[in-house]
Amino acid sequence: MADGSRSVRGGGGSPGSSPVLGGRCRGWAPSAVPPGHGFRRVTLTKPTFCHYCTDFIWGLAGYQCEVCNFMSHEKCLKNVKIPCSCIAPSLVRVPVAHCFGPPGHYKRKFCTVCRKSLESPAFRCEVCELHVHTDCILFACSDCRQCHQDGHQDQAHAACYIIVTPECTFGRLRNMILPPSCVQLFSRNFSKLHCFRISENLQAESEEDDDVDGSTQVSAKDVQISTDSSKQTLKIFDGNDAVKRNQFRLISIPRIAKNEEVVEAALRAYYINDDQQEYELQTFTQQALLSDDVINRNDAAEDSNSGSVFRESVPEAWIIRAKPKDEEVIRIYPAWLKVGMAYVSLRVNKESTTQSVIKEVLPLLGRQTECLQNFKLVEVLMGSKQVQRMVLDSQELILNRLKDIRKTSIRQMNQTRFYVVENSKSIVRVNLFIGGLPPQLSPEEYTNILKDELAIKTNVVSVSHVYQAQGAVVLEISCFSEAERIYMLVKDTTVNDKPLNAVVIPEVMASKIPQNCWPLLVFVNPKSGGLKGRDLLHSFRKLLNPHQVFELTNGGPLPGFHTFSKVPSFRVLVCGGDGTVGWVLGALEEIRHKLVCSEPSVAILPLGTGNDLGRVLRWGAGYSGEDPYSVLISVDEADDVLMDRWTILLDAEEPADGAENGVAEPEPPKIVQMNNYCGLGIDAELSLDFHHAREEEPGKFNSRFHNKGVYVKVGLQKISHTRNLHKDIKLQVDQREVELPSIEGLIFINIPSWGSGADLWGSDSDDRFEKPRIDDGLLEVVGVTGVVHMGQVQGGFRSGIRIAQGSYFRVTLLKPIPVQVDGEPWIQAPGQIIISAAGPKVHMLKKSKQKQKKTGSLKEMRVDSMAVSEGGR
Repeated sequence: MADGSRSVRGGGGSPGSSPVLGGRCRGWAPSAVPPGHGFRRVTLTKPTFCHYCTDFIWGLAGYQCEVCNFMSHEKCLKNVKIPCSCIAPSLVRVPVAHCFGPPGHYKRKFCTVCRKSLESPAFRCEVCELHVHTDCILFACSDCRQCHQDGHQDQAHAACYIIVTPECTFGRLRNMILPPSCVQLFSRNFSKLHCFRISENLQAESEEDDDVDGSTQVSAKDVQISTDSSKQTLKIFDGNDAVKRNQFRLISIPRIAKNEEVVEAALRAYYINDDQQEYELQTFTQQALLSDDVINRNDAAEDSNSGSVFRESVPEAWIIRAKPKDEEVIRIYPAWLKVGMAYVSLRVNKESTTQSVIKEVLPLLGRQTECLQNFKLVEVLMGSKQVQRMVLDSQELILNRLKDIRKTSIRQMNQTRFYVVENSKSIVRVNLFIGGLPPQLSPEEYTNILKDELAIKTNVVSVSHVYQAQGAVVLEISCFSEAERIYMLVKDTTVNDKPLNAVVIPEVMASKIPQNCWPLLVFVNPKSGGLKGRDLLHSFRKLLNPHQVFELTNGGPLPGFHTFSKVPSFRVLVCGGDGTVGWVLGALEEIRHKLVCSEPSVAILPLGTGNDLGRVLRWGAGYSGEDPYSVLISVDEADDVLMDRWTILLDAEEPADGAENGVAEPEPPKIVQMNNYCGLGIDAELSLDFHHAREEEPGKFNSRFHNKGVYVKVGLQKISHTRNLHKDIKLQVDQREVELPSIEGLIFINIPSWGSGADLWGSDSDDRFEKPRIDDGLLEVVGVTGVVHMGQVQGGFRSGIRIAQGSYFRVTLLKPIPVQVDGEPWIQAPGQIIISAAGPKVHMLKKSKQKQKKTGSLKEMRVDSMAVSEGGR
């Protein structure tokens, strides 16, 4: 081999192209020359912003990249770190596909490929916030964040930038991020949406009004058509695949232009920065485009394009081809062999085979003593939606393979790499959480149900975990195709008229979690808070590892707690109303004996209507769009406090004659958990009416303001209502009979907030009772005389009637009475209600009173957790 035919490029400082976890942007190595850009001075005819510094470009002149439209101040040119779209694929170290949902409208966003604003439906990556036009998605490469290991590599994360340390430290959020090196997920055969448990039905819903641009859809192809009479527009195909799919790019050229100029424009349209002398254009007629034998027709006409000048009469459709080569230099990437280099350059010729390439590469990697049969050459196509791998045959001719790829698509060639990989026996282990099964069955009974309903193959499927109380199991599957079959089949399967649900869950390797790391397990109810939960889901997936963010409408809290069951220390953030918080705390109580960290601390981001627990713990009356990053900082700095929880046993007896509200039979005994309060009488009756109104028209209950308006309306309807509750119930407190005053409502309160922030107990001192606390092991019992009294309490003019304080309560219902626990109402039949302490106190996180030292400190911390601003996106 001639001198200079090999080269080894160091990888320690090799620039990456994926953002770090905890950050929002991409960045590349600074250089004196902007990486890959072809800037030219342009005259500005409308307000324009610099894609580097994001400031307005004053004056009439700016500098724009001819390939990717990146716009910059003249003063910013020397500082531009973001590479041109044409070289972005070459900067990727670990290819990671993006997680795109259905296309939608995004306001004030820019395409990562062409840098133009998103005035038409576009795609958004749910993990790294990359935005791209539908026409540009083919040119976006697989440079997303790496959030887990998939069995192919040991890297902790996708390539971080050279401007930060080689090992990503995750910035300010390092203590709460689940490191990707600790997460393993065998994800082949599953889409990114499935891997990150993203509900496709939520993605398909329309964006909120403030996120929707009302402009009509305009195709990027139409935008490129020139109206200048001195120019002509040509269709350019980049290979056989584009011809078959009729996917082309439009270029605008002078009516008389040289071949070289047209080839250069065609390469620029496909974001190819190779030497234009290596390419040529071939022509075919529009009729040939519609022919089944289009490729053969085109190949037969290869020599017809010998003219050096394009004139007005040329055909409108062309195909760009790479000229054949007798030899060329290719890059071989050492995959995950940990040799400290980015790639090896080799010169290959017509005789070079896969085996000969591996033989030449191994000595350069320090593996000269190893057997060739222990390695393979893998072709990797770094598409934006999927990373495709194909093992090359040992005798395959490399130049022929390159020719085939370019003939298919020169764009794909720009996104294709070759990796030398060490052979190893792959172990497949896919974990599927299956919920919706009948509760309280044995593992054998669950296995038999799955055999009958899903026809599982027991030689590759086993039940690894059983949650009998919840009716759920975790399957460990050693075959990708079987895992995919079961996952898809579960969607259409019901057991005892109850639909099953399946969730792909990762495996967290607890031994690899740093000692000072307390990962944050995030639960979000996307339907809470006027649907603000959907936006929070996206924000937290972007700021944290998506594998630690769980959507409660997709399997409930159990998949999240199971995923974190082996984590030695973690915290929980619940985004939802008080009912959602109670749901998660109840699930935690049921599963805590299976958790290594049995008492995680729980923070709240209030999204509901009342949010009384969130108010008590200083998280506010409700989420109103605060920066999710600052929310995470507040969670990290919050104080740990204890809170009582209570068990309520409902034991109905035979109803008395003349039972009301249609109650005809006794209800079976049931147990519910209480965190905030339990109400009987008028309080529960209002909650029940609100609940019925919401069930009738759920679409209208999407804002906190509307919900409170409905409460007021149902309250006014009950203002003249009279119910002598004290005659219909009997109360015992700590084994003592308590005489009730004339009241319409009886409320047991655990926290000093009721009915959206009202202080029902009051602040006046009383020698009969202790000062209430949320961790004193006591409940306060308060009465209200009616709707007017409740309104006065909520207005701060009165407090309730203090009745008792204790730790054990027995209420005897003499007739059916409305009951509500933490906002969940129903009609309770006559019988006994017993309230007692529910096991250990729960650890909650109370927002710290300590303020930021100065206004800019939060911004400084945020910059510490992200790469340089990309500006144009």
